[in-house]
Amino acid sequence: MSQKLKQTLLILGLFTGFQSFISAQESKEEVNPPDHIKTIQLFGTEEFSGTPIMKLGTPLNIQFDDINGDEVDYYYKITHYNFDWTPSPLYKNEYLNGFDDIRIVNYENSFNTLQLYSHYMLRIPNEDTRGLKVSGNYMIEIYDDDDEIVFSRKFIVYESLANVKVYTKRSRNLKYIDTRQTVQFEISSPNEILKNPKRTVKTLVIQNNDIKNAITNLVPQFTIANSLVYKYDSESSFWGGNEYLFFDNKEIRSPTANIKGIDLQEIYHNYLYTDIVRGNRIYTYYPDINGNFVVRNLRAENSDTEADYAWIHFSLECYEPLEGGEIHIYGNFNNYVTDASTRLTYDKENAIYTTKRLFKQGFNNYKYILVKSDGTIDPGFISGNFDETENEYMVIPYYRAPGARYDRAIGKGIGNSRNITN
Repeated sequence: MSQKLKQTLLILGLFTGFQSFISAQESKEEVNPPDHIKTIQLFGTEEFSGTPIMKLGTPLNIQFDDINGDEVDYYYKITHYNFDWTPSPLYKNEYLNGFDDIRIVNYENSFNTLQLYSHYMLRIPNEDTRGLKVSGNYMIEIYDDDDEIVFSRKFIVYESLANVKVYTKRSRNLKYIDTRQTVQFEISSPNEILKNPKRTVKTLVIQNNDIKNAITNLVPQFTIANSLVYKYDSESSFWGGNEYLFFDNKEIRSPTANIKGIDLQEIYHNYLYTDIVRGNRIYTYYPDINGNFVVRNLRAENSDTEADYAWIHFSLECYEPLEGGEIHIYGNFNNYVTDASTRLTYDKENAIYTTKRLFKQGFNNYKYILVKSDGTIDPGFISGNFDETENEYMVIPYYRAPGARYDRAIGKGIGNSRNITN
């Protein structure tokens, strides 16, 4: 082999290795479930589903339904990540006490329901996975018998090392004063000195548990005593949005305030009253649960296995079809994902957008959003944006000390726009 050929092969090998390294360092995204996996609930001590933000040492619960109902074996794996969701350098035994890659053994078949399903339940710690050792970002992945991933979900574990005060403010930009909400906060760590904070401290700012639209690029503006102060305006602002719409079919056979009609075919169909565009109307407050859902069957002792599934029919009044975008229903019922199951189609004869989607019985929040042709979301196109809207904000600070190998989540702060000020 010539010297030139050896050099060429060496360069190709180095390039391939570099490409593999770059690929390995890409941010990890969640895998969405297939159609037969429904009602994924991932939570800590609170039973609201979403992206759990849980204290180190508290339990993690995951539940989901397989509407094929054929008692498939599912397995779980847990992986630790850096702040930016690139792979952490920690070995598994450094962040996990016990083992993963274990079969989920707790499941039950549905009882007295028209839609058959198997309900799977996993709680950590358990006899195999005894707990997590460190704080930070994690992902749990569910696999099948063929070792193919079925779906994955993110969660965050924090330590109580810092105090986080969160405030909500109206925008200082008069153009957005009525439509946006700004999050300002302070981080203080009485027992740990946060060295070189502009490089070592990172923050995650989340609205209504929707981690997909979180703000992650803020650095402390200045320090007062041992407190890091973040008093941004536009850089830490969110669209105010509007209160979520809802339906409640805990009594699946009867119409309710938001359900105008019931039909029984192979399973129940619930028809909602036609919604209207709220973006051009004044703001009206009514309580919601900020996009979440609660599984409940009024006539059941155990809603996990006795709540039935129903086709929910949505309709939105719209006299002309939109061009250059799609309208979707949006909420935590499917982890804020927009896909074919959430897209509405235009009914020209009745001048409405319609869709139907399978939901488990209970109380569900939803709203309508516009997905533009470039894939970006306009959350207020249908619902409007109002500074009075009640939203919950959460701030998670991370700290990687000089020489440390991973990002520690060192606290949690919560604020609500009910207390918004100028």
